[in-house]
Amino acid sequence: MNAPTRPGEPVIVDVALGDRAYDIVIGRGLLSALGPRLAGLKTGAKAAVVCDVTVAALHLAAVEAALEAVQIPSTRVIVAAGEGSKSFATLERVCDELLAARIERGDVVVALGGGVIGDLSGFAAAVTRRGLDYVQVPTTLLAQVDSSVGGKTAINSKLGKNLVGAFHQPILVVADTALLDTLSPREFRAGYAEVAKYGLLGDAGFFAWLEANARDIFAGGPAREHAVATCCRMKADIVARDEREIGDRALLNLGHTFGHAFEAAAGFSAKLLHGEAVSLGMVLAFRYSARIGLLNKTEVERVEKHLAEIGLPTRVKDVPFRWPDADRMMDLMAQDKKVKRGQMTFILARGIGQAFVTRDVDPNDIRAFVASQLA
Repeated sequence: MNAPTRPGEPVIVDVALGDRAYDIVIGRGLLSALGPRLAGLKTGAKAAVVCDVTVAALHLAAVEAALEAVQIPSTRVIVAAGEGSKSFATLERVCDELLAARIERGDVVVALGGGVIGDLSGFAAAVTRRGLDYVQVPTTLLAQVDSSVGGKTAINSKLGKNLVGAFHQPILVVADTALLDTLSPREFRAGYAEVAKYGLLGDAGFFAWLEANARDIFAGGPAREHAVATCCRMKADIVARDEREIGDRALLNLGHTFGHAFEAAAGFSAKLLHGEAVSLGMVLAFRYSARIGLLNKTEVERVEKHLAEIGLPTRVKDVPFRWPDADRMMDLMAQDKKVKRGQMTFILARGIGQAFVTRDVDPNDIRAFVASQLA
């Protein structure tokens, strides 16, 4: 598997959803082209750019200039950085500011930021005036390869992550890989967990390519764009088959049943970033799969080795935090969105690239397994 060798030429991935289909445009230096692309989709529209204070300082001026260049009037809505902004209070504020700016149903919301901003802005767009169009401009690796694609929008509840939301597809995703240069090493590593997830769930060849090329992805250049494009193609294909997550799309939650519980236990705080929780959750999913005889332990070791080499947590003790006991962790997992009639859903694996969805898991055995990991 080789990275593309045509620098500067964007990769376009189609999300095939009929009359709601849209493009994911991937490449370096695409922010200046946002205006023309948006003008081609929304003639005469106004825009509201939603971002957090950190991204505003880095990229908001460039986005506003790109919109102004094609005579798209814009207003800005700036929120606090961090997972805490995925709240009812911040959602209310964003909706009120959209209404105060007289953003109409023919206008557009631009979600400029990482997964938090994409989820929050998309949900605000879904419910304001009973539905506004929105564009995703993801600024983190995690958002570019995962959360900006597929139309899942949500805020958090005190009872769990992403429990209040809606499916609302964007009309365009612009993934400018140059924006990733401004990420901290920790944020980039956290995003890489979602990149690795795609290889682990359904493409053993891609995971092997990642093992050989991770350093180049972190350095930037064609390998980075190739990784983002590969993940987006995989997600677009899954979303086109199962938009509402009644089947295959649940595969994208590999590591998330465990991971979301760890995030909730940490208070959705900087103590544990989402990608770090996913890394830990994926390792637990592979360990549990080995525990019940689905795969060889050497494959678990391979997963652990790669994620650890990147600098991601692979053991509970890698995260310096006083974790709750197994009963509390089971309570948190029971709030997972994939629970159906009281049964928890797990994404397990028969090998690297061979994930599958199951509810046929003994909760007592899961509890014992979680207890062993916490110990």
